[in-house]
Amino acid sequence: MLIDILTIFPDMFSGPLHESLIQKAKERNLIKVRTHNIRNFAEDKHKTVDDTPFGGGGGMVMKLKPLCGALESVMGQGKEKLETRIILTTACGEKFSQKKAEELSLTDHLIIICGHYKGTDERLKMLYPVEEISIGDYVLTGGEIPALAIIDAVVRLIPGVLGDFESAQTNSFFDGILGPPQYTRPAEFRGLKVPGVLLSGDHQKIISWRKKEALKRTLHRRPDLINWEQLTDEERQWIMEIESDER
Repeated sequence: MLIDILTIFPDMFSGPLHESLIQKAKERNLIKVRTHNIRNFAEDKHKTVDDTPFGGGGGMVMKLKPLCGALESVMGQGKEKLETRIILTTACGEKFSQKKAEELSLTDHLIIICGHYKGTDERLKMLYPVEEISIGDYVLTGGEIPALAIIDAVVRLIPGVLGDFESAQTNSFFDGILGPPQYTRPAEFRGLKVPGVLLSGDHQKIISWRKKEALKRTLHRRPDLINWEQLTDEERQWIMEIESDER
């Protein structure tokens, strides 16, 4: 996968893109990541990338010309035709999810535009097939941190990035619910013991315990994630047991 990042703060990526799984994926030639400074495509000597909004009001708006110049420069590179997705990080976008990460992990070329200021000129979305993405209902100083979050979530799903692809499939959110509690050695610490079922060696019981605990955690923390129509009879029974125990 080729990932191009369009930003006015390229130095924000210098550390995270050279650590952990992203660096390993680069070393294995599974991904290539490039950062591009949008200011390099500004036409004035001050490298201006923003201007006041038409109609008045506070804040600034990202200008079209530098954005289009940066975007067209990366879209035109390379002889091979790649399936390209263009992402704009913005508070107005669709909320990012594991499902979206899985979808994006299948593309050949991912372009991420880091939004800033009050927003970008709306005509950008009329000129290019831009998908707007938000990572949550809160305000950040810019789109660089959301871009890193998206890249991290997407890259780890590319086959070969994780040592065992199954480990990606058993993470929180992969099945649409939160992950179960996890434990490791020692089996007892300061009087707190690991649940006995995890030490039993009975894999079927362990699988059932984990599924039930995952449902319990999701019911408590994120009930909105549960797709009630797709629950199995066994899962519905577990939910009834959880609710009965708590009553």
